[in-house]
Amino acid sequence: MMVIGLTGGIGSGKTTVAKIFKKLGVPVYNSDKKAKKLMKSSKKLRISIKNLLGEEAYHDKKLNKVYIAQKIFQDKALLNQLNSIVHPAVRKDFVKWSKKKDVPYVIQEAAIIFENGLHDFYDKTILVTAPKEIRLKRVMDRDKVSEADVFRRMKNQWEDEKKIKLADYVIDNLNMQDTITKVDAVHKLLLAHSER
Repeated sequence: MMVIGLTGGIGSGKTTVAKIFKKLGVPVYNSDKKAKKLMKSSKKLRISIKNLLGEEAYHDKKLNKVYIAQKIFQDKALLNQLNSIVHPAVRKDFVKWSKKKDVPYVIQEAAIIFENGLHDFYDKTILVTAPKEIRLKRVMDRDKVSEADVFRRMKNQWEDEKKIKLADYVIDNLNMQDTITKVDAVHKLLLAHSER
């Protein structure tokens, strides 16, 4: 079974692409959702996160996402420290999850595969792209945040040009019908590759 990494900058449409793969019967692990779940359910993670960010990181065992975002997106060192706590737990959970699957390939959807130097972990990587102004509008509409907030998050991610050089497949996500066609083409290539 192959392990595929699905990545892309904030607002590029990773989740949209992941949903299309799911419709094709491909199991997809959403790292962001799982990370939030583990940050809530794991006592060990909760203690480490409180030690790093303070007691306000949680309200009644629930993540204080607004507080955490304000802290980490203004301080790269803090963001890296949080990632070094959460990412190994997510990786372990993903490996356990993927071992239960009996399919040609599984996908791990993760925002910063290349930035974290994790692309070698995957058999293949798929990069989802979209122009910056479109991504900006998508995130502002989706998260009800300001342009400055989105730019702060974007600053922690590489430019698409840099990631394109490392990706095995690139899906430009502008038009839904074109995106579906591109996902279908990549799916066929991955199935063929998994049979070798």
